[in-house]
Amino acid sequence: MIQERIKNSLRDVHDFPKPGIVFKDITPILKDQKLCSEIVDEFVERLKHLEFDAIAGIESRGFLFGLMLANKLNKPFIPIRKAGKLPYKTIQQSYDLEYGSATIEIHADAFQEGQKILIHDDLLATGGTVEATSLLIQKMKGQIAGFSFLISLNFLNGEQKLNKFSKNNISLASFT
Repeated sequence: MIQERIKNSLRDVHDFPKPGIVFKDITPILKDQKLCSEIVDEFVERLKHLEFDAIAGIESRGFLFGLMLANKLNKPFIPIRKAGKLPYKTIQQSYDLEYGSATIEIHADAFQEGQKILIHDDLLATGGTVEATSLLIQKMKGQIAGFSFLISLNFLNGEQKLNKFSKNNISLASFT
C-alpha cells in the first residue's frame, strides 16, 4: 500500500523549524525513483475524476511532485513562491503561519481567468499556506479545482480551512 511505503520512507526531524515541531522530511523518498514514480501514478489515479487546467505547486517541496504530476498529465505547472523570488510582474498574498508570517506570490500571467487550478504541496499541516494560495488564485479569478498532498497531518485540522474552496482533497499518507 502506497501510504505505508511513504510513511516508512519519511524522516522525522525533531525541533525543526522551531522547538516542539516534528518535521516530516520527504527527501528520503526522493532517493527512491521507483517510489517517486508510484507516487505520481497514484496521484494520477486518484485525480482521474477531477477536471482541472493547471497545477499550482507551492515552494519548494510542492514543486517536486507537482511538476512531475503536471508533466505526466500534460498540464501547465504554476510555481507559487515566496515574495521576491519570481522575476516577472506578480500578485501577492500575505498570511500567518504556525511559526510566523509570510508572503507568497504568483506571476500575473500564470493562468487565464476562469481556469480551474489544482493546488499541490508536499504536506498539509494547519492549512495556512494552502489557504493563502487559494486566495491568491481567487484574486486572479481562477477556480480552485482541488488539492493534492503527499502527506496530511489530520490532527492539525488544516483540511477545514480548505473546504470553503473545494472539497476535492487528496492525501496519499495521513497521520491522525
